[in-house]
Amino acid sequence: MLSAGFDAHACVERARHGDETAARLLVEHLTPLVLKIVRAHLPQRTSEEDLLQIVLMKVFAKLDQFSGVVPLEHWVSRVAVNTCINALQHERIRPELRWADLTEEQEQVVRQLAGSEEELPASHQIAARELVEKLLERLEPKDRMLITLLHLEGRSLDELRQITGWNTTRIKVRAFRARQRMKKHLAILLQESKHEQT
Repeated sequence: MLSAGFDAHACVERARHGDETAARLLVEHLTPLVLKIVRAHLPQRTSEEDLLQIVLMKVFAKLDQFSGVVPLEHWVSRVAVNTCINALQHERIRPELRWADLTEEQEQVVRQLAGSEEELPASHQIAARELVEKLLERLEPKDRMLITLLHLEGRSLDELRQITGWNTTRIKVRAFRARQRMKKHLAILLQESKHEQT
């Protein structure tokens, strides 16, 4: 996050004209924001540090495109999210999640979901989170990003509009369809679980 008293617009102007001190200040102030986005949307086979550097390089390469109409944080967030989406698109995503892809703990979570409507015990929370991550991996990168921002990070529709550039209707429709695809993949696993038990 940008600290209080930090004049982003003045710093951007100075950096555009080759001021290395201003560029270092921008990196220092933007790194925590970019790192948070990268960590939340990091592809499995990409290093956090590499993706952070790619985002920061894109920010500086596009600095002339920053108009100042929106806060610098929003503009940088959009660059970071789009960069993460592009990185996710380069990952090979398999169309279905199979029983064999699960760890023993995740299998237990699916068995419990298949056999009971009770809440999962605290001991299964980590495995449940990992299972959600596996289900998210089956989504298109933009949908994966949307579900993560909306449901795991609890971002508001206003924030999502600023980050993605999409209107509210598009966000709601894409989120609904993405949740349906996740349910479909979970239903396949639940079916497989029943076959394993018989």
